[in-house]
Amino acid sequence: MRNITKGREPASLTQHRATPFADYDNYLDKDTLRECLVSEQRGICCYCMQAIRPVDSAMKIEHWRSQDQHPEDQLTYSNLLASCVGGDGQRNSVKHCDTAKGNKDLSRNPANRDHHVEELIRYLGDGTIASSDVQFDGELSEVLNLNAAHLRNGRLAALWALQKMLSVRGSLTKQQWEKLFGEWSGASHTNDLQPFCGVIVYWIRKKLARL
Repeated sequence: MRNITKGREPASLTQHRATPFADYDNYLDKDTLRECLVSEQRGICCYCMQAIRPVDSAMKIEHWRSQDQHPEDQLTYSNLLASCVGGDGQRNSVKHCDTAKGNKDLSRNPANRDHHVEELIRYLGDGTIASSDVQFDGELSEVLNLNAAHLRNGRLAALWALQKMLSVRGSLTKQQWEKLFGEWSGASHTNDLQPFCGVIVYWIRKKLARL
């Protein structure tokens, strides 16, 4: 999970919200909404950071505060995120992200800078995602199921692939580490981010702190 900088909401959403009896179900321009959400998230899921595409079959429009529990926020753009399909239709042990979350609430919204999600997250040696905040730590595992085996393995595979590549290159200077950080964090470009980039960014930050 990484901090998300929200962009301008689609004009169609603004217009729809101003119409009588507007709700999420009768908002018809969800294709544009998907494109906006995926673009501002740089092509990755708001929670697990797997690659997503702005089509109905490859993502879900996630309500951070659920529609059932918080109907007043169903058309609030800051409440809307782009999630992966999260193992929809599969057994519960592999469901994750929005599919696992359902109507449950989270204490931290990655699109709210005041919630500091990146600062609170760490990655363990086995690919586990964890947090120093006890409540948030429980939500990562129990609400979002971000430590499902296939997600832990995906994070480890991304990290090992980078480490293998770096082992061939040899020692890096601080400037080279900073360049690598910019590439993986997205700070040095506007392209889509790599899947599971969060674990890479965390690992490079630790490397830089020791230089």
